[in-house]
Amino acid sequence: MPTILPIIIVLCALVLFASFFMVKQQTAAIIERFGKFHSIRQSGLKFKIPFVDRISGKLSLKIQQLDVIIETKTLDDVFVKLKVSVQYKVIKEKVYDAFYKLDYPHDQITSYVFDVVRAEVPKMKLDDVFVKKNDIAIAVKTELNDAMSDYGFDIIRTLVTDIDPDAQVKIAMNRINAADREKTAAQYEGDAQRILIVEKAKAEAESKRLQGQGIADQRREIARGLEESVDVLNRVGINSQEASALIVVTQHYDTLQSIGSETNSNLILLPNSPQAGSQMLNDMVASFTASNQIGEAMKNQKPKKKDS
Repeated sequence: MPTILPIIIVLCALVLFASFFMVKQQTAAIIERFGKFHSIRQSGLKFKIPFVDRISGKLSLKIQQLDVIIETKTLDDVFVKLKVSVQYKVIKEKVYDAFYKLDYPHDQITSYVFDVVRAEVPKMKLDDVFVKKNDIAIAVKTELNDAMSDYGFDIIRTLVTDIDPDAQVKIAMNRINAADREKTAAQYEGDAQRILIVEKAKAEAESKRLQGQGIADQRREIARGLEESVDVLNRVGINSQEASALIVVTQHYDTLQSIGSETNSNLILLPNSPQAGSQMLNDMVASFTASNQIGEAMKNQKPKKKDS
């Protein structure tokens, strides 16, 4: 009898240990009794009849993600690989359907993703695939929700996370993009050069205008100075011809002095004798006299033409 008691205690402990089990948070346990579905147990400490009930399996109620890579062809005959991420979870109220209706839910979801993507992408050009990737994701989600809800799965979100065209196509696209950017850069450079040329021409025109205005002002001041010099000389008893001769001679020697003071000036041959100023004055007076005579003759001819 004393030897049987420890055995009974051990057996009772084993039965007690086998009667209780724990279910983790966000997990559902499926209990079968004699091989037939009996109940679904949620998180916490649970009881089952030893050797009668057994835990057939457990399902996670957390959101899970399945990544599917599909290779297909676009409308413009470009082969492209798409990576579609499907986020899904088991519906708490449909644990029975999720456990018993599908053996491999991942394979089922993958098949639907392949079917939808290969139906949508061939309708689009490669550029549209990049632009409308959200439309592809929405189409996949809609199709999966309609199909998988009957099996106890809820599709939370689908994302097209990667679009990878053929390597040669990517090289060609990069070349097109680079050429387009070079074209744009050339246009900007051309516009910049045109603006520089226009602005330079405007600056030169303004410079010429100001230079001409400066020369005109300079000549006006010289003429005014000469007039004042002649008036001053006239006041001291020097007539206009003598005053003009004095001014010409003075400017002649001032010019020679200015040229001689410049060390880097070019070689200029000018008459430097005292008679040079007188000769220049005589030439100027002769020119003025001839000009006045021509002007008077032209004025006298105009009335004669009207009388005839």
